[in-house]
Amino acid sequence: MVFSSLTFLYVFLPLVLIAYYLVPSKWKNIVIFISGIIFFAWGEPVYVLLMLFTTVVDYTAGRLMDKYDDRPKLRTVFLLMSVIIDLSLLATFKYSSFLIQNFNDLFGTQITDPKLPLPIGISFYTFQSMSYSIDMYMRNIKVQKSLINYISYVSLFPQIVAGPIVRYQDVANEIDHRTITTSKVSQGIGVFLLGLGKKVLIANNIGALWTTIKATDISQLSTLTAWLGILAFTFQIYFDFSGYSDMAVGLGKMLGFEFPQNFNYPYLSRSISEFWRRWHITLGTWFRCYVYIPLGGNRNGKLATLRNLLIVWFLTGLWHGASWNFIVWGLYFGILIIMERLFLGKLLEKLPAFLSTAYCFLLVVIGWVIFEIDSIPKILSYLKVMFFGSSVGIIDSKSIYYLASYAIIFLICIIGSTDYPKKLAVKLQNSHPVLISGVYPIYQAALMVASTAYLVFATYNPFLYFRF
Repeated sequence: MVFSSLTFLYVFLPLVLIAYYLVPSKWKNIVIFISGIIFFAWGEPVYVLLMLFTTVVDYTAGRLMDKYDDRPKLRTVFLLMSVIIDLSLLATFKYSSFLIQNFNDLFGTQITDPKLPLPIGISFYTFQSMSYSIDMYMRNIKVQKSLINYISYVSLFPQIVAGPIVRYQDVANEIDHRTITTSKVSQGIGVFLLGLGKKVLIANNIGALWTTIKATDISQLSTLTAWLGILAFTFQIYFDFSGYSDMAVGLGKMLGFEFPQNFNYPYLSRSISEFWRRWHITLGTWFRCYVYIPLGGNRNGKLATLRNLLIVWFLTGLWHGASWNFIVWGLYFGILIIMERLFLGKLLEKLPAFLSTAYCFLLVVIGWVIFEIDSIPKILSYLKVMFFGSSVGIIDSKSIYYLASYAIIFLICIIGSTDYPKKLAVKLQNSHPVLISGVYPIYQAALMVASTAYLVFATYNPFLYFRF
């Protein structure tokens, strides 16, 4: 992570919250601003200037659009200034190596690759800040006149690194005026601890299996081992990313913000279209509002709609990383969604729920192979082992060992990725409110102790969305 998890939990976060609650309301955004800068700069002191530059550019563009509200051409110039600078910085630091490498391969040139390090969270804060400029141009929001307030919005440390992508209009009122209640803080602590447990206790443990299998030569994998590996990653990325999102939402509540939901049990989806309404919801909302709808959405006929969908999904794949496998991954889902739009969706509606859910889950798992393996030939080799077997066979001693060792954590992942635990909790709360109110603090304390113990003693604590 940006800095050690224990430092964050026991030093940085308590100090920030204490300072935040003690200062008067008019100083709270200054605490957010300073804490966001420290959080970001702890890992990358130089690139904090890049984030500040992006925010100042977009803040200035917003002020100028407001000042020259009656001059459409000037407002367009200010919007273009903002968007071009934002995307140019994103392209330079995230995609320059990819573009140079492919240009050299295509034309036989020898352009030197600067190999710029990827600034932490650049995709997230760029999209957040750019949403302000675009919404100002579209007159969806009012101008933010306080630079400190605006930088506080962009540098909100709970979600600066891994989302959710909070558009300015989502928190416009709360940036200037928000209320902090004991109820909201209590809810925030609960959501934060749930996210911490999902990431540390579930994602890290199941992810260790995928790390082991991924490091094995594909030709040495049995079919069962290949399936166990990618299923482990399927659950790892869900509990890792949704865990971070829960932690961000929980911290937001503690600070008085209501961040948008980012996951809604996506593995229960009955179609790929539904899956993307449940997975990384804020990213899908961003592309729908700022790319798909401005392109015309579905308003200009079937062919234009299909073109717009392909553009959105190409960009969605590219947003995730500067590699061909991400582009293929995005187009893979774009084509599946187009097929559902054209004919497959009606067929899926007629299927029993378990069959349509199995259809969606299988295609998502295949998608994770494309997403996680960065070489197209290796992707094809891995899929071949999964569906057509290998020289090792369908089952071998390693696959039996992995299955026996990780059976319990797989069961926890399966149950935890459904809404059954939530339904059970609500049912118990309604039928035994006094008992649950007494047990809940014990549950929270157990989560905190178990997560802390894991962070202290474990050496495996990956941050999957660091690269995005």
